[in-house]
Amino acid sequence: MRRAGASDSAPVVVAVDGGGSKTDAVALTLDGRVVAHRRGPGSSPQLEGLAASVAVVDELVSAVSARRPVLQVDLYLSGLDLPVEIERYRTAIDWLAWASPSTVIDNDLFALLRAGTDAPDAIAVVCGTGVNAIGVRADGASARFPSLGPISGDWGGGSGLGEQALWHAAREVDGRGEPTVLTAAIVERLGAASLSDLIEDLHFGRRSTAELSDLAPVVFEAARGGDAVAGALVDRQADEILAFARACLTRLDLLDRAVPVVLGGGVVRSGDSRMLGRVAAGLAAIAPGAVLEFFASAPIIGAALLALESGGAGPDALVRARDEVAASTGASVPVGG
Repeated sequence: MRRAGASDSAPVVVAVDGGGSKTDAVALTLDGRVVAHRRGPGSSPQLEGLAASVAVVDELVSAVSARRPVLQVDLYLSGLDLPVEIERYRTAIDWLAWASPSTVIDNDLFALLRAGTDAPDAIAVVCGTGVNAIGVRADGASARFPSLGPISGDWGGGSGLGEQALWHAAREVDGRGEPTVLTAAIVERLGAASLSDLIEDLHFGRRSTAELSDLAPVVFEAARGGDAVAGALVDRQADEILAFARACLTRLDLLDRAVPVVLGGGVVRSGDSRMLGRVAAGLAAIAPGAVLEFFASAPIIGAALLALESGGAGPDALVRARDEVAASTGASVPVGG
């Protein structure tokens, strides 16, 4: 979407926030006015591959910047967790017309963190397709995680909940596991003839395991209905979110500080009271001064603020940009944001 109000020749900064399911890009003038917004498919290099991710990002950056001079580009993408991954991405975009030595490339958690708070000491945990976190401290120290799946100790998000829901359903069907309403709910949600047919289709590649991420709402609904298996999965997800937050606070020696802990991502945005209540109670027990903040808006807001800051924009521009990006992308701005 393009917006009126700025000269077609005015220079812009471009911000990109890319996850496993979608990618947002916005172009803004240095006074914080949005001139274009586009949304494309997922651009996580871990999920899509490096070349496919670069292709999605290039198309979106080119579309929103059009023929305007580009002052600065900030890219915040899921799947950029290791320094070598960031360097490979930089090499892959180096030949593109809009790329420059000042181009910022980093994990999408930075966009979530900036969207939720500008505090110098802060934590962000994202629970969407997967789970990851980042912590920053005023002196420049940070806490990060490899986020490479089970091999780096990760579990949860839509993919983890879906895989475990199917695991329990399969065991109920063959008699190894406990009774659970998840079995029938999974079959209905994914439109399968039976659970056995679904498992066979997944095994032979006739269906993608990515579909299992769609099962998170089924798990939450079953838990609210009193299903013990689903309830245990919801509790496990809450404990994983809390574990990330605790690890960040501990590694940065912030357990006794009044630190904002920003939660975001699709699973968090579901607003499940059991999961979020368990996270809140656990955080209060380990870090009484920490302030839990649920960020329901699009992280592209944070990416835009970071890009403007990289480009040298002033405070008034940041205030305007927060409202304009929210309006352009259909995201709400939290009260006080």
